[in-house]
Amino acid sequence: MQDPMSLMNGLLAVIAHVLGTRSDAGNGTRDHGAVSIEQVLWYAAAAISVAVVAAIIWSQIRTTASTPVQSPSAP
Repeated sequence: MQDPMSLMNGLLAVIAHVLGTRSDAGNGTRDHGAVSIEQVLWYAAAAISVAVVAAIIWSQIRTTASTPVQSPSAP
């Protein structure tokens, strides 16, 4: 059986190669341009949203885990 990490690394290398060699002009070089402030703000907003949702879920898990479990009583 193959190592899953080597399979993952190989797949990522192939994807990076395909995406890196694709060009609009056909000459093999592609200018990705500058990152706009709008893109930075969208990524920051997405990261903050994910962090807030993760914090809410984590607090719910901790609250549920800290409640004592009622042991069943015999009939």
